[in-house]
Amino acid sequence: MTNILALLLIDWQKLRPEYIFGGQVLERTPAGLTIIYSIGLGVLVVFLILSFIDNFRRPKFVFERELPPEVSKKLSQTLTNRSLRVWQVFFTLLAFFVFGFQMYWVYFADDSNEQFQALNYKDLRNRRTSAATLRGWMLDRTGKLENALAYYTIDKNGDIQRTYPLEREMAHLIGTERGTPGLERTLYKRESNSMPEAWQLLFKYKKPEPEQTDVRTTIDRDLQQFVAQQLEGKKGAIVVINPQSGDVLAMYSNPTFDLTEAVKQEVYLRLEGDKNQKPLLNRATREYYVPGSTFKTLTMISAFRANKQDLLFDDLSSSNDPPCYTPYRGSRPICDAGGSCEICQTGVPIREAFKVSSNQYFAQLANALGRDRMGETAKLVGIAAVTDKKDALTQGFFPGIWNTSDPRIASALAPARSTIVVGKDLTLYDFGLEGMGQGLASQMTPFQMALIASTAGNLQGRLMKPKIEADLQPLAFADVISPQQAAAVRDIMSTVTEESGGTGGAVRAALAGTGITAGGKTGTAEKDDAPRFDPKTGERMFVIKKKKGENGETVEYKEFLTYNRTDGWFITIAPLENPQVAIAVVIEDIGSKFGGSTAAPVAAKVILKARDLGLLGDRYKPVAKPPAAKPKRTR
Repeated sequence: MTNILALLLIDWQKLRPEYIFGGQVLERTPAGLTIIYSIGLGVLVVFLILSFIDNFRRPKFVFERELPPEVSKKLSQTLTNRSLRVWQVFFTLLAFFVFGFQMYWVYFADDSNEQFQALNYKDLRNRRTSAATLRGWMLDRTGKLENALAYYTIDKNGDIQRTYPLEREMAHLIGTERGTPGLERTLYKRESNSMPEAWQLLFKYKKPEPEQTDVRTTIDRDLQQFVAQQLEGKKGAIVVINPQSGDVLAMYSNPTFDLTEAVKQEVYLRLEGDKNQKPLLNRATREYYVPGSTFKTLTMISAFRANKQDLLFDDLSSSNDPPCYTPYRGSRPICDAGGSCEICQTGVPIREAFKVSSNQYFAQLANALGRDRMGETAKLVGIAAVTDKKDALTQGFFPGIWNTSDPRIASALAPARSTIVVGKDLTLYDFGLEGMGQGLASQMTPFQMALIASTAGNLQGRLMKPKIEADLQPLAFADVISPQQAAAVRDIMSTVTEESGGTGGAVRAALAGTGITAGGKTGTAEKDDAPRFDPKTGERMFVIKKKKGENGETVEYKEFLTYNRTDGWFITIAPLENPQVAIAVVIEDIGSKFGGSTAAPVAAKVILKARDLGLLGDRYKPVAKPPAAKPKRTR
């Protein structure tokens, strides 16, 4: 009785083959039958061929050798052999036909047979492989499902569709299935593998395909949506980074495009052909700008690294033609904005020169520091220091700046490498222009300027590698300055936004009453070769000109038109005592305005939004107000 009860208690379901073989029996059974069939078919073909050949090699009996051919053909053995030979040929052809039939279904039917394609989903291997290609959810920094950046939905036809709540705001970061890959094609690491063969299924225990797990990014969905709103109707970019960890909290480029529409080939080609708006271009990472006076932040950091931060204007000034700086006799002068000279007095330090954004002070400071020192500092913040002008155009992209779990992610997000020229062939005038953010310092991206601000904002004086994957540990790219020097740099940056007379007064006004102090640097940059486009057609404008050819004939050619474009800049860090955001804002074509009146107010709004989202720390997190009491009803 006891034995019978024991047998009844056994879970016989767990002894089924699918449990023993890890759920693989449904795939291994047809795989094994396929191999057995193939082996049997191969053995049959070999025997048929050998038998066919043996018929011609078989020795004849003695009495057959002397018979005339006419008689030999009529012997029963000869007739039998002839009949067998026909059947051998028939079975050989049949075997090849069956084998070819199988080859067709295995290798060619998937491309050409509509019925096979319609039923293909029933193949368990196909179903498993297809299911493995489904990507996980892409979450923002909060990890909440309601803040997802990408997930799947089912449309009205029952088809699974990838959905992007911020299909315009996140377009450049998420990327399309064409062109340069974005986060969609790189965050989910599974690469497409070929369909496993029957032999592999039968003899190699194949674990289930790796699950496409959800990925939490550093992007704050609400902040990303907010920065996009700040650039509506404008061309430009905004980058927001946490300088202590390197987390990219928001990054947006405008004009942008619609991810859902871009999957259509005709739409994508139209976007690609728009050379005026360039909607597919991520201006934040891959468009070069003249940085203007924001670049003076790097020159100031270089001065601290060389322990020359205490140089006064009197120590630097060698100008024989005040109120401007003339690097050498016969050189063009370098003047402050409007030709004024607010620092042309005794004892003006770097702090005051930075506050009023003196061009001539920082031009002279760059020449005093020298090309080697400026080049060393540039490399520490990710800028390539090249010796020749032509080399500045060939530096490509810089994936090494990113902190990622996979090199493909770094390559997809790689910024165009920013450059400065530090060769000895440069004149003092040219290098002075670089020191103040003009001239050959024109190869800067908004992303790069955010990294410079991030270096100043880091409490240890480090540049942290930017990262987009929230669960990665922070990594430093370089130790640039000491913690004490970083604190001094932040204090000088505060003069722009916190002191009277600073060029970033709009930030102080916007943050008044919040308790938040910020540091920053304004910039107004001139680009003298901006292409001109026809506002109606969007085509590049040109004029037809004539010139003499090699043989003296008149040749017509197109000369494309350009104009002087002014861009507004602002870089900032906040809150000043422990910066949690480093922001770079650039707005193209601001006309006669300045960076302090165009880009700076935008940065101030981003700081306030970051406060509202709790990104500046608990000290500045808004206190939730209790709901207003309902008025009592009275008779």
